[in-house]
Amino acid sequence: MGLTVHLLGPPRVERPDGDGHQMRSRKSWALLACLVLGERPPTRSRLAGLLYAEAQDPMRALRWGLAEIRRCLGVTLDGDPVVLGLPPDAVVDVTVLTHGAWAAAVDLPGLGADLLEGVTVRDAPAFESWLLSERRRIAAAAEAILHEAALGRLAEDDLEAASRLAVRAAAMSPLDENHQALLIRLYRLAGDDRAAEQQFAAVTALFRKELGVAPGRAVEQAMAEGRRHREVVADDASVEAIVESGAAAVAAGAVETGVRSLRTAIGLADRSGHAPSRLAARLRLAEALIHSTRGMDEEGLAVLYEAERLGLADGDPAAVARARAEIGYVDFLRARYDRSHRRLTDALTVAGGSGPIAARATTYLGAVESDRAAYASAVRLLDRAAGLARSCADPRTEAYALSMLGRVHLLTGAVGPAAEHLDAAIRLAERDHWLAFLPWPQALRGEVHLAASETAAAAAVLQQAFARACQLGDPCWEGIAARSLALTAEAAGRTAEAFALLADARRRSNRMADSYVWLDAYILDAQCELGRRHGHPNAPLWVGALRRLASRTGMREMIVRAMWHGAALGHAGDHDAARLLAGDIANPVLDALLAQDPSRYRVSAASDGASTI
Repeated sequence: MGLTVHLLGPPRVERPDGDGHQMRSRKSWALLACLVLGERPPTRSRLAGLLYAEAQDPMRALRWGLAEIRRCLGVTLDGDPVVLGLPPDAVVDVTVLTHGAWAAAVDLPGLGADLLEGVTVRDAPAFESWLLSERRRIAAAAEAILHEAALGRLAEDDLEAASRLAVRAAAMSPLDENHQALLIRLYRLAGDDRAAEQQFAAVTALFRKELGVAPGRAVEQAMAEGRRHREVVADDASVEAIVESGAAAVAAGAVETGVRSLRTAIGLADRSGHAPSRLAARLRLAEALIHSTRGMDEEGLAVLYEAERLGLADGDPAAVARARAEIGYVDFLRARYDRSHRRLTDALTVAGGSGPIAARATTYLGAVESDRAAYASAVRLLDRAAGLARSCADPRTEAYALSMLGRVHLLTGAVGPAAEHLDAAIRLAERDHWLAFLPWPQALRGEVHLAASETAAAAAVLQQAFARACQLGDPCWEGIAARSLALTAEAAGRTAEAFALLADARRRSNRMADSYVWLDAYILDAQCELGRRHGHPNAPLWVGALRRLASRTGMREMIVRAMWHGAALGHAGDHDAARLLAGDIANPVLDALLAQDPSRYRVSAASDGASTI
C-alpha cells in the first residue's frame, strides 16, 4: 500500500516504508490541510497570513512547517506557490471524498468525522475561519457521498445496503427532504410499508416542529412508491409506443399524464427485457421529472442511476453520457459542486467533444464554475457551450448557456457584455417558444438595467418576469425575480418594501426540495447587504445563515461576502480572513468591496425597515 494521509478524524499518516513518524505541531497538520484542500497551489504569503501572522517571523515559521511535512510524508514540497508533490499512488481521504467514486469514498474509515478532529490552532483567526468553512464543506460532502452511494446501491437492486446508507445520510441532516424521500422510497420498494409509514410520520412531526410546515412533494411521492414486480412480459413495440407517447405528452405540457405513461413504460420494459426501451423510458422519465415537474428531482435521480447502470451494461455510451450529464445537473442545483464536476467531466469524456450532450454538459460545467466564483473558467466553458449548442441546432441549450454567461458578466461588473448575452438568450427563448425559461434571463436583465441606473426599464422587465414566473409556479424563477424587484424598490427608496420582497423571495425559492441552492445564497447576500446598511436587527442572523450555507457548499465568493458582512457587524478577524480567502477570486466587484473599510458601514439596529419582517 502507498502513502495514505488521513485528515478525516484525528489526522495521521501511513507510509509504505512503515515509518511511524507523525507531525508534532498542530499548525503543521493545519498547513497540510491547506495544501491538500486548496483548488490551486497557495502562495507562501497567503499560507503565512493564514497560519503564522502572529509569529515574529511568519515566513520562517512557514518554512519550519513545510519542513516537518516533508519529513513526515517523505515527499517534495517547494516553490511559490507551494506545490505538494504526492506520489501517484498516494491516497488522501478528503480527496477521495470530494473527487473520487462513491464506491471508494463510502468505505473511508473517517467518513462522517470532522476534518482535523481535535486539532485547534491558536493565534490564527483567519485559519479558524477557513477551517470552520472547510469542516462544513467536508461534512456536506460526506452527506452527498452517502446519498449518492444509496442511489448507486438502489440501481444495483441492493435495497438493504441502500437503506443503511440512506439512514446515515438522513441522520446527518434530518431536515433534508431529499434524504428522507430516498429512505422512505427504499422502504416502500423493499415492501416494508410499516417502516415507511413510521418514517413518514416521524419526518412529518419533525418538519412541523422545526420548520412549521409539512414535508413537500418529494416525500409524499416517495410514500406513493410501490413494490417492484417483474412477473409479466410485455410486447416491445407496445413499450416503445408508450415511451414515445409519454415523451410527447410532456413536451406538449401535459406533464402529469406523460410522467404516468413513462412510469408505466419502465415497468413494461423491465418485464420485456428489451434493453433500448428500458433505457429510453428511464432517460425520458428522468428528464421530465427534473426539468418539467417541480419537487421531483429525487425520483429523477434514482431513475438516472438505473439508466447509467443499464447503459454501461448494454454498451451504450450515449445513454451513459446523457445520464451522467443530468446527474451532474441535479448535483449542480443542490450545490454539490465537486460531485457535479466529476459527473459532468465524465459525461464529456464519454460523449466526446461535440453534439447536444456535450453542449449540455459543458453548459452545466460552466454554471458550476460560475457558482464557485471561478469566473474565467466559467466564461471559457459557457462560450464553448453556446457554440456547441449553435452547431447542433439546440437553441434551448444555447439560450441557457448565454443566460449563464450574462450572469457571470453581471456578477463581475461587465454591464455591456451582460446585457448583450442576456438579450440574446431572451431572443432565442422567445423564438423557440420556451416561455417556461424566460423569467430567468429577464430577471437577470432587470438587474443589468439597475446596474446601469435604468430604474424604469428594470421595473418593467422585472414585473413581467415575476408575473410569468408566478403563472408557471416555478420557485426558482419566482425567487430570482422577487430578489431583483427588491433591489428596484431599494433603488427607489422603498426600503421596507425591499426587505419584504427579499423575505418573500427566500420563501418562494425554497418551498420545494429541488431548489437552486446558489439562488438562496444570492438572496441572502442581498438581505445581508440591505440589513447591514439599514441596521436591521435580523442582519446578524442573515450573515450567519449565509456563512453556513456558503461554507457547506464551497461557494467561494459567498463565503468571502459573508465574512465581509460579518466584519461590518464588528466580528474580529473577518475582514483579514475575507481578504486572504479572496486572493484567487478574479472579480473586480469583489475587489472593490474588500478595498473598503467595513467599520464605515456599522450602524445601529432598527433603522429603515427594521420591523418589516
